[in-house]
Amino acid sequence: MIVMLSCLPNQVDAQMDNDKLEKIIYVMSDSVVGTNGVWEMQVKGMPMMCITDQTNNRMRIIAPVKEAKDVTEEEMKAAMEANFHTALDVRYAVSNDIMWVAYIHPLKELTKDQVINAFSQVYNATLTFGTLYTSTELSFGTQEKKKKRKTKRF
Repeated sequence: MIVMLSCLPNQVDAQMDNDKLEKIIYVMSDSVVGTNGVWEMQVKGMPMMCITDQTNNRMRIIAPVKEAKDVTEEEMKAAMEANFHTALDVRYAVSNDIMWVAYIHPLKELTKDQVINAFSQVYNATLTFGTLYTSTELSFGTQEKKKKRKTKRF
């Protein structure tokens, strides 16, 4: 997958748009369905969505974690703390009665490398919900005893 992605130009000079993003999505995903601006995909077997709004320069990559009614108080507290310390560029959030992991960013300013990193962080934060609640091996500003954080290489 990395070899295939290296064939895509890193859009330093050109702004990201739906066409460029779609090319990255097709390389990153096991399968993709959808139209320009709304894609549903499987990434390493995990369901995700990418939704864009070119007019308002917004995009998000999201993955469902579990139904909100099944999230315990302890899990909710841990997820909110992770939003501050260990879910670096993603957030745990609830919408439409689902707990999600969401990466939200201006669309035009995205680079290919940021999109790849976004998929990795969404994947890891979803996978570690209920355990480490982390999107990377990094932790920002936490004072608690450091746990050995092992995330999967994307």
